Amino acid sequence: MKPPVLEPGESGFTARGAASEGLTGSGGVPPWLRGRRGAVVTPPPGRRMNRGRRGAGKRVSLFAGLVAALMLLAAPAPAALAATQTAQSGAVSATFTFTGSYPNYAGLHLSIAQGGTVFYNQPVVSGVCGRYCAPGSLSGKGSSVHVLDLEHDGQPDVVLDLYSGGAHCCSIEQIFSFDPGTMTYVMTQHNFGDPGEEIVDLGQNGHLEFLTADDSFAYEFTDYAASGLPIQILTFSGRRFVNVTRHYPKLIARDAAGWMKAFNSMAKQHYPDSVGVVAAWAADEELLGHGKLVNRFLSRQVALGHLNSALSPEEPGGAKFVANLRRFMRRHGYVG
Repeated sequence: MKPPVLEPGESGFTARGAASEGLTGSGGVPPWLRGRRGAVVTPPPGRRMNRGRRGAGKRVSLFAGLVAALMLLAAPAPAALAATQTAQSGAVSATFTFTGSYPNYAGLHLSIAQGGTVFYNQPVVSGVCGRYCAPGSLSGKGSSVHVLDLEHDGQPDVVLDLYSGGAHCCSIEQIFSFDPGTMTYVMTQHNFGDPGEEIVDLGQNGHLEFLTADDSFAYEFTDYAASGLPIQILTFSGRRFVNVTRHYPKLIARDAAGWMKAFNSMAKQHYPDSVGVVAAWAADEELLGHGKLVNRFLSRQVALGHLNSALSPEEPGGAKFVANLRRFMRRHGYVG
């Protein structure tokens, strides 16, 4: 899983376009959330008996194996392993506890204290997870709880990483901010979907940002594997997440260049499924104020027959794709 604070270049990141900043790019699956498999327990075979008639030994062996397997199943299950993760900054400390291991977790609980006095002590719940909620660090090697001054106001917040499970889903961040009026911590939650996020100091000024990709593009114009997810940068202020992507034009431009390179690489295959990467490129360019460039490029590619979707006609290419893309970008704030 991710460390609480990263400088560009310290970790692999899934949002495209940050490669020039030392962050590897892909709109795909976060590496810290995939590749896990549940263990398969194989009961020991029964001891082979070689006495008596031929065949009798085989029957005894099978019977012994069955007894051994039944005894293994009847044995009481070992107690679920309990884990405790802690984090502290100044007088603020947080303790995150749970039992189990991937993919079965239970008893997720968070407590927050200031100077030894507990101000928050509650089970961890999330509407995104439903019945299943896991620590964000599935391997257990990294901590899922952090204490960070996200709002740069001298009052540290508690950040809890969660994972919902499921195909291409979902990394969740819960931020706990102290409310002096009620003398407790208030939770704000954001679903980062499949791309996940890194908490970074992009400006190297002590202000932290959430570097991610816009998961709303996934499946919108083609299948997931061919979908492009443009870069997205958020901050946390006033107990809410704020989109500040436009404040980082260099990162946007590099992201756009990555998507254009991906589009151009499809030429030899005659652009069989190009609409996903074109959508991400267009979104980046719109954030940069290059609307006229986007319109000219899209019109030209329609005329050349280069805008195609593998899911056509359900997800169209050509002029219909362009019309859908323009509506989508307007709805999601890419076009003013």
